Parts: sequence; structure tokens; C-alpha cells
Amino acid sequence: MSDEVEKNDRGDLFSKAVRAGKRTYFFDVKSTKGSEYYLTITESKKRFGPDGKFFYEKHKIFLYKEDFEKFADGFAEAIEYIKEYSPVIENHHSDGENSSASTSSSSDVSFEDLGN
Repeated sequence: MSDEVEKNDRGDLFSKAVRAGKRTYFFDVKSTKGSEYYLTITESKKRFGPDGKFFYEKHKIFLYKEDFEKFADGFAEAIEYIKEYSPVIENHHSDGENSSASTSSSSDVSFEDLGN
């Protein structure tokens, strides 16, 4: 690769898409007119309008080089908090089996009980 970084048509120097369920995250490295790099993080979700046609709802943040370390520290701290303190939720697979060995008492509820 030469000393000059090649940009694509949108001015991105690097782009990485991460598909995560119903969302896609885009990590795009861009350059200012002064040749300083920054990062945009975009969350994109497919939505349906009242007319039934779909559109993509996007949320974007811009992260500048001077903020990388503080952002990364805050992000890591938040992830660690979630890992340590979030409640355990049973995952249901498409094959109908729970991935958790524990059973929930809510499975003992009968539909007839809901009317009372």
C-alpha cells in the first residue's frame, strides 16, 4: 500500500459492517480535510412504515481521535458491568429447547387461569 490512503466513493478509509440480529453496526474510518482520522459508528435497523414499505432507521455517532481512549475505557467498563450484574435470561432456540437447564415456574400457568 502506498503512503497515500485510498478513499472509496463516500470518503471512507476503512469500513467494517457487523450484523447482529435485527441490527447492523457500521464502523467507518474517515478523514477530515486536515487529514485527521475519526470514526463513525452507525446503528442501522430495518423498519416498516405505515404504508408497509421498509426503510432503514439509522443512528450515528462521531468519535474523534482525542476521545478514543476515554470512549474505550467507558465502553469496557459498561460491558464489564453488564457481564457482572445483568440477570440471567433463558435463551430459546428455534428448535423449541431452552439453552438454560433451569425451568421457569411460569410454564405451570394454564391458559384457563388467565381468564380468572
